[in-house]
Amino acid sequence: MSKIVINGVDGNFGSLVAQYALELMNKEDLVFTAPKEESLKEYEKQGIKTAIANFNDPEGLVKVFENADKVLLISMPFVGKKRRQAHKNAVDACVKANVKQIIYTSVLSAAHPFNPSIENVDHSYTEAIIQNTSLDYIFLRNSLFVEAFTSDYLRAVDAKETTISKNMGEGRVWFISRKDCAYAAACALNNHLLHRAVLNINGLEPLSYGDFLAIGNKATGNHITYTKLTDDELYAYFDSIGVPRNTDGDFSKSPIKATSEGMVTFGTTVTQGYLDVPVSDFSSLTGRKPLSIQYIFEHVDDYLLGDRHPTE
Repeated sequence: MSKIVINGVDGNFGSLVAQYALELMNKEDLVFTAPKEESLKEYEKQGIKTAIANFNDPEGLVKVFENADKVLLISMPFVGKKRRQAHKNAVDACVKANVKQIIYTSVLSAAHPFNPSIENVDHSYTEAIIQNTSLDYIFLRNSLFVEAFTSDYLRAVDAKETTISKNMGEGRVWFISRKDCAYAAACALNNHLLHRAVLNINGLEPLSYGDFLAIGNKATGNHITYTKLTDDELYAYFDSIGVPRNTDGDFSKSPIKATSEGMVTFGTTVTQGYLDVPVSDFSSLTGRKPLSIQYIFEHVDDYLLGDRHPTE
């Protein structure tokens, strides 16, 4: 019998991984974790083993991870020193707990030293500390989740806006659904052939933001245009509509459930070509093609960002 630990099943991404894992693996092999007990009750009712995993409690993590065959570390939903420490706590606990393999959800071009994304600092740090341990690993370097962009598209439509402002220039992104990335994570948990592997989890094709809008407009019948802004102009726009700069901000009145710092620096990353990585391991890992942007827009209510889950 195996021990497969899936952390963060209370979150948007983790709950999807949990769902797919139950389809792919034996329920008896799975352990689902979350920071609070109430988030685990629905899984306990299904007879699934659960545990409370607080990433600020290293010794508690060691007990949860003890002798696990695989542990899924989903990148924390906050940015900066706090996230790096939480990730380090998890990695250190895996080493102490004699975990055989850690699977980490990273981002494209995470190891590139000139990648300007503020989020990339945390991902490159986490990859580096994992590689400098004895742990076996799989890094899933995900492209940008399309749900962030479909949600923003519908926000503009609902607000009767005629244009969306971005600093992505003509840079290209292999947009991918969060559901596809979660399925890839479940497949990695079920894979026993990959060792110390770095996988690019890309969408179906590279698109500029203008291309993305054109697909969305055709599928929905709307006519949203693209206004290209500089980084400073985009920061000013987000400030004007109440979007927090970082994850310590107040999202209660923000029309967008993401940070302006993250979005602007990701835009710079796109403009400079760091997310136009023409290699994808998605199909090799999962055995199927990623969803197309056209399909996602045709079923857009099923592909929205959802509420933030900033639990620690």
